[in-house]
Amino acid sequence: MGQTPRELEPSLSERHFFGAELRRLRERANLSQARLGIMIRFSADLVRRVETADRFPSREFVEACDKALVTGGSLMRLLPLLDKNRTSDGKPSAPSPADGGLSSALSNRPTGTLGLAEMVARVPFQPGVLDRAALDWLNAAAGPRPPAAGRPGSPDQIDEEDLHSAETALAMFRQLDHTHGAGRVHAQVQRYVEGELNRLLANTPTSTAVGRQLYTLAAGFFELCGYQAVDTGAHGLAQRRYLRALRLTEAADDRLYGSYLLAVNIGHLALHCGHPEPARRMALTAVRGSETRATPAVAAALHAVVARTHARLGREGDCLTQLDIVETQLARSKPEDEPAWIRYFDAAYLADEIAHCFHDLGRPQHTQRHAGDALAALSPTHVRRLAIDTALMASSLAAAGRIDEACATAREAVDFAARTTSHRCLQRIVEVQADLESYRGEPEVREFGEYVRHRLPLAAVQPG
Repeated sequence: MGQTPRELEPSLSERHFFGAELRRLRERANLSQARLGIMIRFSADLVRRVETADRFPSREFVEACDKALVTGGSLMRLLPLLDKNRTSDGKPSAPSPADGGLSSALSNRPTGTLGLAEMVARVPFQPGVLDRAALDWLNAAAGPRPPAAGRPGSPDQIDEEDLHSAETALAMFRQLDHTHGAGRVHAQVQRYVEGELNRLLANTPTSTAVGRQLYTLAAGFFELCGYQAVDTGAHGLAQRRYLRALRLTEAADDRLYGSYLLAVNIGHLALHCGHPEPARRMALTAVRGSETRATPAVAAALHAVVARTHARLGREGDCLTQLDIVETQLARSKPEDEPAWIRYFDAAYLADEIAHCFHDLGRPQHTQRHAGDALAALSPTHVRRLAIDTALMASSLAAAGRIDEACATAREAVDFAARTTSHRCLQRIVEVQADLESYRGEPEVREFGEYVRHRLPLAAVQPG
């Protein structure tokens, strides 16, 4: 009997992703591992070990597979994804200025010698342009259609097979981003966008439906790029990437995804940058523009952003009204009827949103209850979210005057943050220290400050 192929998780690592793609292409060609090995003049065992993520492939191996499997070079285009993983042999490397994103690069460059990364980081967020973008989206009856389908058999046509490969890559990048933060993977995502995604966008789809899928998929990549820009502290760049994603949803005539981008991505970014009123307008425009198409989970996500903006503005009654709408909508949601990209929005994620609302409203006991619910349901692989929510819990404990517990919880948050390369995590640890500032004479707070300086020096606040 033949051996059962090892189950791979393409989103676990770059190596697993490559192995899964090689297996998929080999099986599509109806070739055994032994037969492929003969065709490419490598051993069947090496084919097996690459497919099961036990070995890194060489350039010669990949080129031979591309030729034998007639992939048009798709495996070679994936090879850059393995570069960083190859050097670390699958183990997360220690944070460095290059890995830590734009913010850590800034802290290690002499004044007056700004490089490209620093200049990009300093591109400002511009709330003034958002209203025009939201109005254009709202008034777009139907965006420009994708290119007409080309003649069947055209060599450069984009079909569902190409989209499947790109969708798998996007899922992998999202999982790696959740686990490690943007610092580790944003360069690989950017290379993929500049190479493979741009190639797909430059060619003709086999049908109008494939073209629409392609534009929606491209919007997903630019959404991730924007999210990663936020995570590296480049808020102006994030704004531009989110707006590009919004325009792509117009081209795809994907009103539902567009409403999500406008509220959850662009609205949250405005809120993050200290502009709650523009954030509220973006979220309300998204609600208005999608009310006939929104599924329950999408409607819940949009109203959750409206609630967050009211909380930031100190409007407790309006915030609670919106949270009631969110809970009602989410109770109606059936995951199988929702778009794949919104299925993360569940009761645990709602608990996180509610906790942030109560934190902004100055209600620490309520914050602790809902933050605890969110933390209890989080996957251990979502290290960035664990860091942010644990830090939020620490801040709420500090606000309640429970200093011993606040410092102990804040240490846990530091430990999570140290496992990521995320500017947002660093920022949240800085905020915890600010929340403890009025207790700086307490020995626990002094010890916590020392712990940050030792464990996470980029987030350390120097004593005044």
